[in-house]
Amino acid sequence: MTTVILVIHLILAISLVGIVLLQRSEGGALGMGGGGGGGGGMGGFMTGRAAADMLTRTTAFIAAGFMATSLILAILASGERKQGSILDKPVPKTEAPAKPAEPSAPLAK
Repeated sequence: MTTVILVIHLILAISLVGIVLLQRSEGGALGMGGGGGGGGGMGGFMTGRAAADMLTRTTAFIAAGFMATSLILAILASGERKQGSILDKPVPKTEAPAKPAEPSAPLAK
């Protein structure tokens, strides 16, 4: 079960990086199809705004899946350990500090 979710998590991570790199930057210099006349470089298939909306929605869905698989993996990992929270453990009682030892005789010269 964990292996399947981990593989899905890795696929989502790689696709999230790819989708983010495809999006147009604020300056528009690094985005796909930047600069070429009207069609946004897509050959008239989609307008620039429609492509940006599609990439934004795709990014949101992939990011939501990534977060969900992250939470599932964390829950599965915590279920394998049978330890509680560190907040559940009792605080050890501190005793008074030990008295310093008496100084020994000075060394002879």
